[in-house]
Amino acid sequence: MTEPIAIRWWVPPLLALQFLTRIHVPGLDRLTPEQARHGLSRAVIWFPLVGALVGVITAAVLVGSAHIWPRAIAVIIALAIEARLTGAFHEDAVADFCDAFGGGHDVESTQRIMKDSRIGSYGALGLVLAVGLRAALLIALPQDFVIVALVASACFGRLMAVAVMALVAPVAAKGQGLAKDVGGRTGWRDLLWAGLIATPILGPFAYVQPEAVLGTFGAAAVFLWWFRGLLLRRLDGSSGDCLGFAVYAGQLFLLLAVLAVSGS
Repeated sequence: MTEPIAIRWWVPPLLALQFLTRIHVPGLDRLTPEQARHGLSRAVIWFPLVGALVGVITAAVLVGSAHIWPRAIAVIIALAIEARLTGAFHEDAVADFCDAFGGGHDVESTQRIMKDSRIGSYGALGLVLAVGLRAALLIALPQDFVIVALVASACFGRLMAVAVMALVAPVAAKGQGLAKDVGGRTGWRDLLWAGLIATPILGPFAYVQPEAVLGTFGAAAVFLWWFRGLLLRRLDGSSGDCLGFAVYAGQLFLLLAVLAVSGS
């Protein structure tokens, strides 16, 4: 009997790639919905590696553009290409999260606002500040560290999403999306595997910037403790938008730590 495609070893990493980017992987269309859900639940551990790939592409665009234009222009071009590559997946989540938690005052209102596809003042401001801060950090970072920090932050941000999935159960009321189909099946073992897969990317960075790594993990631990309490209190669980917000927060933590350590 032919082995089901959903449990072949190469399916989960390819599903992770297709889920987190706009890259279409031929062959995955043959998966049934149940096979896709099962495969995606196993794909979570590969999220940091896909994040690193996104970071490499963004860094390549940044380096290429910097040979033609000033760093500030190159950073904007690189982030624009990245947004196209990912479908502005995490930026959309940041806006939705800020709208829901800025405008909501209890579980019901927070869930209702988060389901609304329209962007409000909290979402617009939060998105501008988040993207603006990331761009400013990439502009301000020393030339020797900007590429490695960009790749490491993209990897670490996706690891943060896996951590939130392991810490907080999905919102039952939403009934759909990544948090329900995948987050409910993600546990500490998945987080450990995701961390091991991220080690080849974060390990060399830790060797070069040990103080920045300590600062990053310290900030991430405090954030996760606070974030878990916030999600349980205000949303009664996690959602895809919460995971996307965690991704962006993780990227900012690492870039802030690198800049602080570099003294620039």
